[in-house]
Amino acid sequence: MNKTRLFKKTLLAVTVSTVTLASQQALAAGFQLNAQSATGIGRAFAGDAVIADNASVMARNPAAMALFDKTELSLGFESITSMIEVKDAKYTNKVAPIVGGGAAVKDVPDTDDVGSTSIAPNIHLIVPVNEKFAVGVNAYSNFGTKTEFSDDYIAGEYGGLTDVKSFNFGLAGSYRLNEQWSFGAGLDLIYGQGTMKRAASESFGSGNAFLQVPPAGTAFVDVDKADGWAFGFNVGTVYELDENNRFGLSYRYSPEFEAKDDKGQKIVLPLPDIAEFSGFHKIEDTKFAVHYSIQYIGWSAFDEINFKNLQGSPLGSSYDKSYEWQDGWHYAIGGTYYLNNDWTLRAGYMYDTSAQDQLTSISVPDSDRQWFSTGFTYHIDTESNIDFGFTYLMGDDVKVNEELLGGVTSVSATTRANAILVGLQYSRSF
Repeated sequence: MNKTRLFKKTLLAVTVSTVTLASQQALAAGFQLNAQSATGIGRAFAGDAVIADNASVMARNPAAMALFDKTELSLGFESITSMIEVKDAKYTNKVAPIVGGGAAVKDVPDTDDVGSTSIAPNIHLIVPVNEKFAVGVNAYSNFGTKTEFSDDYIAGEYGGLTDVKSFNFGLAGSYRLNEQWSFGAGLDLIYGQGTMKRAASESFGSGNAFLQVPPAGTAFVDVDKADGWAFGFNVGTVYELDENNRFGLSYRYSPEFEAKDDKGQKIVLPLPDIAEFSGFHKIEDTKFAVHYSIQYIGWSAFDEINFKNLQGSPLGSSYDKSYEWQDGWHYAIGGTYYLNNDWTLRAGYMYDTSAQDQLTSISVPDSDRQWFSTGFTYHIDTESNIDFGFTYLMGDDVKVNEELLGGVTSVSATTRANAILVGLQYSRSF
């Protein structure tokens, strides 16, 4: 294989890998940070598909709207702060000595400042029509995060800028069949926006025209504020044993999503379906309730990301990247203590499994994660209250060894991704 052909293949593999993984940050289990409500954050979302202590429950299970006999409004916001650490990294670029006499292997300084803070607002409204029917509308962020490596990061083509946001607009209805069973369904209009930038690292030097090697700083991918819309749906049911014991089951279909920027560049990726089972049990003659959830996330449907109509890129106008993903699971358990008429206290724990299997990445650290959550409700009066929730999300250290084209370009490192979620919410009955 001649050197020119070798470099072209290496460059393509590096950029496809890093850009694809960066866009998957919005999807990986560790970054599927729920942001529907402050109450959910305060209990690690344990039982959230059936507790129905405010209108935000419709985001998890539309059938739970049947549990309200008054109009309910909830509005608030969540802040999501991701803390990403990359340490003990070594970067290998065998092209560098060919084009400029640079070192093939370099130690990469540890970095822990590539994460960021995102704000995710939400609003939920449930309106009972009569004893049988209820309708609801809501809007909330299903994702919002940003990671940015410094411009002088040695493994520059593995870093860059990733800024992804999504927003869900929902319309749902519920029907109470009898005292035990209720059913619901809803439509989701999803808006997404993303920016992804990748450029040749300093290892490429001033470039080499003969080998068609671009100089350091050359943009491989420069997709700025690509956005788009997609439709999904959700269905659910609630079964009530009595006023203190109930179960909820819900399913959410997520569509294939396409985002397009002002230059016509497109990114097409499938989103995972989600199923959830929840239970709620208030212990009789006490002030305590226990609740739990098991959530399935269909990451195995994520087969590839497709890039189309790239302009001015050395990679060409389009390419696909295949991945082997595994389905993810959330296991959550929590407790609520009804202290008095003014205060309700809650806590929860979740174990969240990684979506990645054999494939790992320096740019998208992913692992099994644990959620440690606590929160409270302050009842202003019988019709209104304020909720606060706090979660510390703790990941594991992961050994990463990425190798492209038999080691022509590679990175080895230890990565960890943690996060802090804080939520504040106001709810009112009418």
